[in-house]
Amino acid sequence: MALSLPGERSVAAGSHVNPIRALFAWFTRAKTNRARRAAMQNLLQLDQARLRDLGITPEDVLDAMAARDGRTPGMVLHAARARNARG
Repeated sequence: MALSLPGERSVAAGSHVNPIRALFAWFTRAKTNRARRAAMQNLLQLDQARLRDLGITPEDVLDAMAARDGRTPGMVLHAARARNARG
């Protein structure tokens, strides 16, 4: 147990985290991620011709659903469209 000197504030007292705000932010992120997953599922239900018209493939959609490391599904699909347009 750490001792604090008079006039020192505890780490918790100095924190600017509001638990209610953090909870609402978590719910907002969860809702956004759920909507994004639903949109990707809808893309997977399109036939090959429609996906080709959009410039993507089902594999591109699956890659977008697994996007990590700061890449969003939109970034992955945009790169896939650019790559498919060149080829």
